[in-house]
Amino acid sequence: MSYYLWFEGIPFPAVGFEKEIIKETCDNFVMRDEDTVILTYPKSGTNWLIEIVCLIQTKGDPNWIQSVPVWDCSPWMETQNGYKKLINKEGPRLISSHLPFHLFPKSFFSSKAKMIYMIRNLRDVLVSGYFFWSKTKFVRSPESMTTYFEWFLKGNVLCGSWFEHTRAWLSMRESDNFLLLSYKDMKQDTKSTIKKICDFLGKRLEPDELDMVLKYSSFQAMKENKMSNFSLLTKNVAANDLVLLRKGMAGDWKNHFTVAQAEAFDEVFQEKMAGFPSGLFPWE
Repeated sequence: MSYYLWFEGIPFPAVGFEKEIIKETCDNFVMRDEDTVILTYPKSGTNWLIEIVCLIQTKGDPNWIQSVPVWDCSPWMETQNGYKKLINKEGPRLISSHLPFHLFPKSFFSSKAKMIYMIRNLRDVLVSGYFFWSKTKFVRSPESMTTYFEWFLKGNVLCGSWFEHTRAWLSMRESDNFLLLSYKDMKQDTKSTIKKICDFLGKRLEPDELDMVLKYSSFQAMKENKMSNFSLLTKNVAANDLVLLRKGMAGDWKNHFTVAQAEAFDEVFQEKMAGFPSGLFPWE
């Protein structure tokens, strides 16, 4: 089995994806003004963000997220199953995606659909990706952190280069229909971030409803929710000991990087992300 499905220079998983669907999504998927898109580079806290947005929709009632798998609550537009679900769904849609800017449906850019884009310290993205992908069977599994480190810096990983993905999407950061969030800020003050998302989506929560959103989107609650923790994944795509919610923390990279790796990373980051205001990356 091929490790990746390549489309226009970007590697996608070989399971659950088809070139025709990705092309169809890119060229012909029609965004509606009332749609909400959750977009991230892989391993940036995507499922946590999905859980929070779902709970905002239900005013903190956990019934939906505890009875429907996370990938059905907010289907992935670039996957075979997600694409079919979304084009057949009536009314406002909650949509998830890891697509890079240049492959995203053209219709979004002329619509009033809203997008929430979350960024995470790419060092943590790398470490989280290493531990997650090494337990799955649908992407190339790295034999060591050193190997994965090299792949990551070259962009030879799922969804391509973090630097290119992030640089391109950050060009949208001044748009009214684009909300930029950071994993670190969300971790440090989840309640304020939830309020920010509510304001962006035009939703209002009572204090007790906000507390319910906090409670049911907590790391522990998600770890125990079989609809959110990926325990429903079949053995043909995941190893028995696959853990989606491993630590859920910011700064874990310090436990895994060597001094030389940290220095090499800093150098590449400064070079690739030159020109952006320093305050844009709260972990720097």
